[in-house]
Amino acid sequence: MPNIKSAKKRVDIAARNRKVNVELKSRVRTLIKNCLKAAKAGEEEALKLALSLTFKTIDKGSKGSTYHKNKAARLKSRLVKKTRKYSEAAA
Repeated sequence: MPNIKSAKKRVDIAARNRKVNVELKSRVRTLIKNCLKAAKAGEEEALKLALSLTFKTIDKGSKGSTYHKNKAARLKSRLVKKTRKYSEAAA
């Protein structure tokens, strides 16, 4: 445990930031699963909405320090690739 006041404060800040990051990453994973479900079911409108919400959430994460900008781009790219694959298979 830290003894210095500023170090104690940094521990609190790090814990708070970690909580925010964990929540956001969990939300992104859930949204990605929802996108893939909609793509497999062949629901165009639901897929559009889910992709939009997912991209918005990923971009929010990359704006802060949750995701690096390249990782955010990679996540979005892979998601689109997978949804297209499932959409074509369902059609």
